[in-house]
Amino acid sequence: MKKIAVLFVCMGNICRSPTAEGVFRERARAAGLAERLFVDSAGTHDYHVGSPPDARAHGAARGRGYDLSDLRGRQVERGDFETFDYVLAMDGDNLGNLLRICPDGLSHKVRLFLSFSQRYHGQEVPDPYYGGPDGFERVLDMIEDAADGLIAEIGRALAATETV
Repeated sequence: MKKIAVLFVCMGNICRSPTAEGVFRERARAAGLAERLFVDSAGTHDYHVGSPPDARAHGAARGRGYDLSDLRGRQVERGDFETFDYVLAMDGDNLGNLLRICPDGLSHKVRLFLSFSQRYHGQEVPDPYYGGPDGFERVLDMIEDAADGLIAEIGRALAATETV
C-alpha cells in the first residue's frame, strides 16, 4: 500500500514546519490515518540543519500535547518534489522559493498550507521567531485548523481509492 507523503516547509525548519509536522502526525494518528502517511518537514534555507525545533515552539506544542523532540532541521532538496505528494509552504516567500527549485511538471504538489484551513484560508502562517509566546500559540491555532482540513482531504482521497 502506497503511503501519501506530506512535507511541511518554512524558512529554517525550527518553528513553523516542525510544529506542523508534529501536529499533523498526531491529528493523523487520532484519525486512524498514521499508517497511510509519510510526514516530514524541511526549510528552504540551511540555517538550522540538524538543529532541534526552537525551544519556544517545542514548549507551546508540548502544552497542547504534541511532541517535537525527535525532529531535526533539514533543507528541502529537489528530490523532495518527487517523493512527496504535498509540499506545503507556510508563507508566500517560501512558496516562491519552492516553486523556483521545483522540477518541471511537479509544481502541482506545491501549495500554501493554509489553503486547507477553514478559519485562516488565504492567509499565511506568520513566523513567530522574533515575537513572544502569543505568536507561537497563534501559529498552533492556524496549524491545527489547516491540519484538520488536510486530513479531511486525504481521508476523502483514500476512501475514493478504496471504493474503486
